[in-house]
Amino acid sequence: MSVFGAWGLAPLLGMLVGLVLALTGAGGAILAVPLLLFGLHLKLAQAAPIGLLAVALAAAAGAFLAWRARTLRYRAAALMAVCGIAAAPVGQAWAQVLPERPLTLVFALVLAAAAGRTLVQASRELRGDTAQRPAHGPCHLGQASGRLEWNAPCAAALALTGAGTGLLSGLLGVGGGFVLVPALLVLTDLPMKAVIATSMGVIALVSAGAALNAAWQGQLLWQIGLPFALGALAGLLAGRLFAERVRGPRLQQGFGVLSLLVAAGLVLRASL
Repeated sequence: MSVFGAWGLAPLLGMLVGLVLALTGAGGAILAVPLLLFGLHLKLAQAAPIGLLAVALAAAAGAFLAWRARTLRYRAAALMAVCGIAAAPVGQAWAQVLPERPLTLVFALVLAAAAGRTLVQASRELRGDTAQRPAHGPCHLGQASGRLEWNAPCAAALALTGAGTGLLSGLLGVGGGFVLVPALLVLTDLPMKAVIATSMGVIALVSAGAALNAAWQGQLLWQIGLPFALGALAGLLAGRLFAERVRGPRLQQGFGVLSLLVAAGLVLRASL
C-alpha cells in the first residue's frame, strides 16, 4: 500500500464511515468493510480488523456523548459487550480459515438484510405508521425508577444478543448495530434514543475487543487502520453537528438503497 493510499485515501474513506454512522445511527458502520474492499482493494480478512478499529473509535465517541446525555443504558450494554467480546474471537478464527468468496457472499447477504430492514422502517415512517411497539419482550422499564427491571429471561436474552453480535463482528468486521437495534426494540421498551445509545456502547466495546485481539494476532494493518479510524472519528464528530437537521426516513431510504447496491457489488466481486 502506497503512502497516499494509507494516509490519503484511507482517512477520507474513514470519514465517510463516521459521517454515515452519525447520520443513520448504530447500523451505518456496516459500510466500513465494503469501502475498504472497493476503495483500497483489500481482502475481507484484512479489511475486517480495520473496520472494527474504526467502528470502535467512532462508536466510543458516540457512546461517551450518549452517556453524558444520560441515554446510554450502561448495565445492559456491559452485559451484551462481555458476551460479545467472548464470542468475537470465534468469528475471527472462522474468518481466517474460510475462503474469501463464500465469506464475501455471507457479508453481502447480511448487508442486504440490513438494507431491507432499513427500507421497511423508512416506508412505515413515511406512511405515518406510528403504531406502538408490542410489549412482548422480557426487559421492561420500571415505572417508578425509569430503569430496566432485571430478571433471568431479560439477562439471558441480552446475553444471547451480545454473543451473536460478537460472532458477526469477528467474522465480518461489522459493528453489529443492524442486529442490536432491532433486537433491543423487540426485547425492551426502551425509547429509540436509548436503544441507539446502548447499541453504540456495545459496538464500541465489542469492536475494540475484537480489534485488539486481531492486533495481538498480527492481523491488523496499522498503516491503513490508524488513518482510517481517525478519519471515522472525525466524520462522526462532524456529522453530529448537523445530524438532527437532516435525519429522517428519506435519508434512511437512501442509505438502504446504497447498501443494496453495495451488496450487489459484493456479489459481483465474489463471482469474478
